[in-house]
Amino acid sequence: MTDHDSPRLPDESPLKIDTTVPHSARVWNHLLGGKDNYLVDRQAADRYREIFPQIVDIARTDRAFLGRAVRYLAGEAGIRQFLDIGTGLPTMDNTHEVAQRVAPESRVVYVDNDPLVLLHAHALLTSTPPGVTDYIEADLREPDEILSAAAKTLDFSKPVAIMLLGILHFVSDFTEVRQIVTRLLDAVPSGSYLALTHATYDIGDQATVQANVEVHQDWNDNAAVPITARTRHEIRRFFDGLELLEPGLVSMSRWRPEATPWDEPPEVAGFCGLGRKP
Repeated sequence: MTDHDSPRLPDESPLKIDTTVPHSARVWNHLLGGKDNYLVDRQAADRYREIFPQIVDIARTDRAFLGRAVRYLAGEAGIRQFLDIGTGLPTMDNTHEVAQRVAPESRVVYVDNDPLVLLHAHALLTSTPPGVTDYIEADLREPDEILSAAAKTLDFSKPVAIMLLGILHFVSDFTEVRQIVTRLLDAVPSGSYLALTHATYDIGDQATVQANVEVHQDWNDNAAVPITARTRHEIRRFFDGLELLEPGLVSMSRWRPEATPWDEPPEVAGFCGLGRKP
């Protein structure tokens, strides 16, 4: 696909894809080595990488956390239903692939509001025969709409894992974003889980934090939807009322990392956690 191609749905209706400003899903796709992005996204990602080289590690560790969390949820926790909001563009080891390798009957609903993600949603619907996957085009700020549509695939009388990876920091108002998380958690029963990752300035030395701030300011000056980094204390509030699993709220690289002969992996500037609804 070139920057001048006009992606179309199967019915040939044009997609409303704005290629004049960078989009988070497409920038992330480029940082992860994908090709589903436009020139404006690549230019932005390359500029951010020059200012703040750790951004590549953040993208990779965010994705790695998804894999470890979903393997735990589908395995030890016995979860069979996943609501993945802020899906992003398909890459390797999407939520349904990880979950269904452990439990083929897993049911996964993806949610995103980027038309380019919709265009590639067929890659998110390749479920194993016992399981089910579905895709909803909706915005995080519309939790009731998301829950209503997801109820066609998920049974909300049974536990659900709500996945909010790299999405909450795109809602700038803290009260609003807490209300969204609360609404989602209110809709699921005891034994459900919340998994999240979130941008922060609380991790790193002075130079790293300064570079992180500079990248976020550049993004907020040029992208359609700004990022709001939050403190550890603020992010911990999203787990109010939940049982936060060990090792708690930590850098994305430090949540149950794969065992190696070396020390723990270096921290990256993003928090993650997994909480269970009692």
